[in-house]
Amino acid sequence: MEQLLYILPRGIAIGILISAPMGPIGMLVIQRTLSKGRLPAFFTGIGAALSDLLYCLLTGLGISFITDLIEAHQFILQLVGGVVLACFGIYLFRKNPTRSLKTARQQAATTYWKDFGTGFLLTFSNPLILFFIIGLFARFNFILPEFKVGHYIAAYVTIFGGALLWWYIVTTLVSKLRARFNVRSLWLINRIIGSLLIIMSVIGIVVGLCEHVL
Repeated sequence: MEQLLYILPRGIAIGILISAPMGPIGMLVIQRTLSKGRLPAFFTGIGAALSDLLYCLLTGLGISFITDLIEAHQFILQLVGGVVLACFGIYLFRKNPTRSLKTARQQAATTYWKDFGTGFLLTFSNPLILFFIIGLFARFNFILPEFKVGHYIAAYVTIFGGALLWWYIVTTLVSKLRARFNVRSLWLINRIIGSLLIIMSVIGIVVGLCEHVL
């Protein structure tokens, strides 16, 4: 019980801190909450949380191996991540918010899996987050030598729960503000977020090229 009390707050904190930085996935969740509704956005967050959980599992299983692998292929990973991010940015920039509003009421359960998939893919395309996760694990002294299988399961469940809690809070707050936005506002938000994603992808690609050349 003492170890579970040790794990619970740290796991939730790590899950929230991994999800909280307002990067591409955060902007996508906000955009989807405003244009498609809370549930599609939350499923996007679930996909992102599952991707983060997978990276946490990789970190716990072999920190040195994973770190060496990323460092050896960092240039390729940055390019691939930049291309994926740019594709999402272009898609959002060209997206018609009027069509989204019309179809939001007709969402089928199958489309939630599509939202889940894009959230997972966008998050998984940035494996450099492993370095952030390693730092969090070290900062919170999260994985202890005396942990048993049950403790490891509880640790990763709480991380996933913390991430889900963050996306629940974000989608709930943004959803409450959704009524204040009209079609023109949604169109502008699509353009702004799409442009930011494209800029972020270009910066990532340029930085990767510069580091590779130098």
